Amino acid sequence: MLFGLLWLVLWTAAALAALAAFNLLLARLIERLVPPIGHFVNVDGLRLHYLDTGEKPGQQEPPLLFIHGWLGQMNHFSYALAALFPERRVVMVDRPGCGYSQAPRLPTIAANAAVIAAFMDRIGLRQPLVIGHSLGGAIALALALDTRAKIAGLALIAPFTHFLASPFYDLMARQGRASRWLSSWLLGPLLSVLRAASPSHPAFAPEPVPRQFWRRAGGLLGMRPDTLLTGAREISSQQRELGAMQARYASLSIPVSMLFGAGDRLLDAKTQGEAFCAVAPQAKLVVVPGGHCLPMTQPRDCENFIRAALARQQLETTCP
Repeated sequence: MLFGLLWLVLWTAAALAALAAFNLLLARLIERLVPPIGHFVNVDGLRLHYLDTGEKPGQQEPPLLFIHGWLGQMNHFSYALAALFPERRVVMVDRPGCGYSQAPRLPTIAANAAVIAAFMDRIGLRQPLVIGHSLGGAIALALALDTRAKIAGLALIAPFTHFLASPFYDLMARQGRASRWLSSWLLGPLLSVLRAASPSHPAFAPEPVPRQFWRRAGGLLGMRPDTLLTGAREISSQQRELGAMQARYASLSIPVSMLFGAGDRLLDAKTQGEAFCAVAPQAKLVVVPGGHCLPMTQPRDCENFIRAALARQQLETTCP
């Protein structure tokens, strides 16, 4: 009996080690398929990956700063949307722990916002219109609440404004440090590969997954164990942080534009957009056909939305 139990333990340990080794090799393969597209800069002790088109003579103001969502990276914007603004300086950044940016000690909404504020100072980015998608929308809101003077306005695409109680969030929030690490390094990448093989994806439904999402839009990068671990760690504080932010939404004094897909199955316009606009005096909501990942599936709608937000910001800036 003892001998059989010992063999079971050894075989289990060997299987787990093999799975971890496979996931490590998978991460290296993914990084060869989707290499970095930008530059690196050190900000507050973190090495951040970013892409900056730079300032050119005659460029229009304000510049644009794109902040991606949960398990995402800058390729979500470079895929189809960012190039639609050649007349402006465009900056995209991998949030800490995502894409090719170094993981932070505290992956909270407030900490992300603080790093991005310091990043803006580091590269000389002044008064941008901030475009935040999904969780990036919450981080953009935190940036506006805590460092209002640094930005010109917000154009938020399917933003995460109010915490959603669900079995998934409850499970992720209750995970301890060890279980987060084990799930990220053992089962997470395998489950991500299986999801990628499916013709549908909850982040895109009811729209299909774009053909080039996994490579050109960088979707593969979200399957790496380190990225999955950052994503798991980010969830633990979101309910508390969003609750505190919610109490401050009415104090926002800058123009806030919001765009939602009518079929969004992750963050819908009513619970995230209408609820925000009911308390934020400068908020405006737009709904278009589509799902959650509008920057990749509906780039022209997103372009029109951002240009309208730019025109609104310019009008409110020039009006006495």
